[in-house]
Order: sequence, then structure tokens, then C-alpha cells
Amino acid sequence: MNTGEFRWGTAWTASPQRPGVSFGPTWSVEGFEDHTLRQTVRVSVGGPALRIRLSNRYGATPLRVAGLTVAAGAGGAAVKADTLRAATVRGRRHFSVPAGADLATDAVPIRVEAFDPVTVTMHLAQASGPATYHAQAIATTYRAPGEHLADGDGAAFTETSASWYHLSGVDVAGAPGDGVVVIGDSLIDGTGSAPDTDQRFTDLLARRLAAIRPRAVLNQGIGGNRVTVDSPWLGERATARFRHDALSHAGVSTVVVLAGINDIGISEMAETSPFPVLSPYTQVSAEDVIAGHLDMIRQARAAGIRTVGATLLPMRGSAFSTPASEAKRERINAWIRESAQYDAVIDLARALGDVLDPAHDSGDHLHLNDAGYRAMADAVDLTVL
Repeated sequence: MNTGEFRWGTAWTASPQRPGVSFGPTWSVEGFEDHTLRQTVRVSVGGPALRIRLSNRYGATPLRVAGLTVAAGAGGAAVKADTLRAATVRGRRHFSVPAGADLATDAVPIRVEAFDPVTVTMHLAQASGPATYHAQAIATTYRAPGEHLADGDGAAFTETSASWYHLSGVDVAGAPGDGVVVIGDSLIDGTGSAPDTDQRFTDLLARRLAAIRPRAVLNQGIGGNRVTVDSPWLGERATARFRHDALSHAGVSTVVVLAGINDIGISEMAETSPFPVLSPYTQVSAEDVIAGHLDMIRQARAAGIRTVGATLLPMRGSAFSTPASEAKRERINAWIRESAQYDAVIDLARALGDVLDPAHDSGDHLHLNDAGYRAMADAVDLTVL
């Protein structure tokens, strides 16, 4: 297949994070040695060929990949054996991802349709060291000792994790050139939605768009991420990661920003918080968050990409809610609505109310459940994208 005639567009993403502790156990610190990883993701648009994007952004040594295959997922760790394809880099099945770098494979001739599950299986024969990863996949990653690149039934994959490792993107040949990136925190990452069901806001938004015309929708949420504060565990601040995570993907025309709730909420939490992973507990003002939004808008405009601002969702009754944080949220939302700095606005705060509907609440009065994320996606006027 001559893929040179196709325009490539990104169809799925996850934001790379530094290896470390998270809200649950991960394999990121220990890394891998003679392990095979199997990870399944769902692409938002289809095409006749794929490229797999791997990240070693936070690695101290090259990531040596002994082999990588791509197949149609068949549920759990199983794949459809007749779709199995080997992926190469510059024609080689064994390749390395340099420390601090990202890399895309050569084109893999496997046709996928929008919302198909794509399973990526990677054998790491040599010690990887701590692994660049995405902490909250809201999906299951499988691991097996030894080499199991071509296993169809997945029976060898008896270990599981709720994170993605080294997998940062899937590009599709022939994808439309008007994709949408959504950058933010756990409300974009999908915290509170049912694992392995793809009920995140971005998944549901992509399905709404597909009913009219397929467009890629890319998720660049990181649970706990902030606009203005770097975290050793929950990602670089959004303004710092914006260029790479929001603006570097092929075939993107619009970026949606839903960010700032963690800046103002974590400001109100004491050092004795039951969630030490949220530290540092830096004081952040509404004006600090607004300045961060302006920074991201400037970066996007310099890259020729439209920006859409989303107002911050309700948090009353949550651990983040105090009179001070509620006042900051109102100030930020007023600015998003009234400043005319964004090219368009999605007013999620007004759509979802001052307090989360119990039918939409995951239970912590901050994150949504599946019905809540559907309500969030349904609140978007698709014409602003």
C-alpha cells in the first residue's frame, strides 16, 4: 500500500506523564523487562492504515522495543488473529525510542472504521527503566511475561493495570483535517465513568459529531492536572504542556479548554489532605487561572488553531468547595463567557447547574458518571467546533 498519497490525521491520544505514584497502583516506576504489554484503544475516525505513536518523553534511557503488533480488539486481552499486523520503524521490527523523545511507526496496513477497538501489543525484552505512562486510562492494560506478540486468545495476559504505558497516539491515513483536541483534567480524562466502556466526554462528543460527519476528537486530559502549577505526578501545568499535547497533532483545527477547577480547589486543601498525590498545595487566584487561559489562547492562535473555552463545572458539596473557591470559579466562568478572548464558548456550568444532578454525580460531587458525561457532551453546540 502506498500511503504517501494519504493525509495523516491523529485519531486517538493520551497525554504522557512522568513515572510515579498516582491515585492507584501502576507499573510506571518499576518498568518492564521481558514483558509483553497489550493495550486497546478506540479510534475516533477510520482509514486504510495506521501509525502507532510511542512516547519515551520521561525516560532516562532509550526504550528498546523488541516487537510491536497491531490488531482488531476482540474483548479483554483477545484479538482477531486474522487482523494481526507487525509494526516497524524505518522497516525494522526491532527499534528504539530515544530518551526524552516520541516516535511514530511506519504505516501499518490495517483498515479501521470510526470507533473500532485497536489493540497494540508491545514486547519489551530488555529492562525499560521507569516508564512514561498515562496514569488514569479508565481502561485495562494487560501484561504477560515473555514474548506474546501474536497470541490471539490473550490467555497469557494474566496481569492487569488501569494505566497506559508508552502508548501516546494512533494516526490514521486519510483522516479529515479538522480534528478537535480537548485539554483539561480528570473531567476530560473520564474519572467516574465506567472502565472499559469508553464513556468519557470526548468519546461521547466524537459519536455526536460522527452522526453528522466524522471528526477526530482527541483526549488530552490528565487527572489532577492544573493550569498554573506543575506536579511531579499529575503532569506539567497545562500552559507548559499545551504546545505538545494540544498543538502538535496532525489534522487538528480546534482546541477546547476545560481547565482550572484543580487550581482553585487544591488551593483550599490542607497539607493533611487524604490525597498527597495532589501536592503541592499552591495558592492560586482566579486571575492566575485567567492568565493561564490567555497564555493557551495565544499559543493556539500563533499555531493557527481555533480555541473554545468551556466554563468550569459545579463542585458544591465536594472537597474542593469553599466560599473562596466558589467565588474564584464564578470569576473565571464570568471571564470565559464575557471576555470574548475565546473564539467560542461552551457553557457547561449553566448546562449542568450550580449543583450536580444526583443522576449525573459519580458520588464525590465533582466528577461525573456515565450519564453525567453524556449530559456534558449533549450540552455542546456542535457548530462552535
